Amino acid sequence: MTEYKQLLQDCPDGISAGPLDEDNFFLWECLILGPEDTPYEGGVYSALLEFPTDYPLSPPTMRFTCPIYHPNVYEDGRVCISILHAPGDDPNQYELASERWSPIQSVEKILISVVSMLAEPNDESGANVDASKMWRENREEFIRIVKKQIRDNLGS
Repeated sequence: MTEYKQLLQDCPDGISAGPLDEDNFFLWECLILGPEDTPYEGGVYSALLEFPTDYPLSPPTMRFTCPIYHPNVYEDGRVCISILHAPGDDPNQYELASERWSPIQSVEKILISVVSMLAEPNDESGANVDASKMWRENREEFIRIVKKQIRDNLGS
């Protein structure tokens, strides 16, 4: 509730988030505008943020509810970024514990991290292997796919 009130007062540009239903503060809807000067510019991306009952000890999960072609988004829309990974050491030794979830994180930090992810995909941690490979090897085709997806999502 506190984080929701903070977002209402001072939400970062290009981001909107809040409970889907005021009777359930564990499920939020988010809208993210594609960052300027990126392939995602002009897109409007909807997502759900689901909080566990032990939040903030454990991270929420985030899933885009619209199609998005991105190296760090699984085909089912789940977002794969460090800040949403369980706290502690990474069993794969890829991420530092300091990069992973901690109870001092906030919804605002998560959403800002997702905007950064859109602007700068991490193709080394590919949730979508095909998108990661295309981002590295054929940027023009990657951008073409993303731009077509934006047009399709917006109904143009």
